[in-house]
Amino acid sequence: MIKISASIMANGFSQKSVDLAQSADSIHIDVMDGKFVENRIISAEEVAKLKSNIPKEVHLMVLEPENYIEDFAKAGVERISFHIETAYNPEKVISLMEFHELETGIAISPETDVDDILKYLDSVDFVVVMSVHPGKSGQVFIEKSLEKIRLIRSSFPLIDIEVDGGINVKTAKLAIEAGANILVSGSFIYSGNPDENIGELR
Repeated sequence: MIKISASIMANGFSQKSVDLAQSADSIHIDVMDGKFVENRIISAEEVAKLKSNIPKEVHLMVLEPENYIEDFAKAGVERISFHIETAYNPEKVISLMEFHELETGIAISPETDVDDILKYLDSVDFVVVMSVHPGKSGQVFIEKSLEKIRLIRSSFPLIDIEVDGGINVKTAKLAIEAGANILVSGSFIYSGNPDENIGELR
C-alpha cells in the first residue's frame, strides 16, 4: 500500500495546512537549524500545538540530531528521521528514538552514497531518500535518486522507503516503480484541492 505524507512547509507552518491534509497518512514537518540547511528551525513547542488525527512525522535537518529527540517525542510526534550526514553517532540517535518509542528513520541527501547508510537499515523502521536538496520546497525531482531506491529495496525488501522532494503524479509513479512505498509531497498537494491531489498520488 502506498502512503502519502503531506509536507506542510510548502503551504506554511499552520494548523490550516494540517487540517487541509487529513486524508494523507501522515503530516511531514521539516525541522531546520539554520546550519545544516539555511532555513529557520521549528520548535517542539510549535509542533506540539498542531492538532492532527493522523501521525505527525518530523524530518530533522539539523546538526547533532540527538539533542532534539526527547523534545519532539514529548511534543506528540510519532515518527522522526535524521540525516546520516549530521550524526557523529547514528547508533546513539537510533537508540534515543527507540527509547522514546518512536518510529525511527534515517535520511540520505542526494550527494550521499547509499553505502553510508546500509549498515544502519536493519535498526530503523524507514529510510528517507531525498530526491531534492534539503531545505527548500518546490525543487525539481532528481532522477538519480531512483537508483538509490532500487538499491535499498533490493537489499531490504521489507523496509519502508520514503521519497521526499519534487513528488507529483509523474515522479510518484517513477518512485513507486523503483520501490518507494511512502511519498512525501507538499507543493503538489497544496497546488489545488489537497484531498483530490492526495488521491491522485495514491
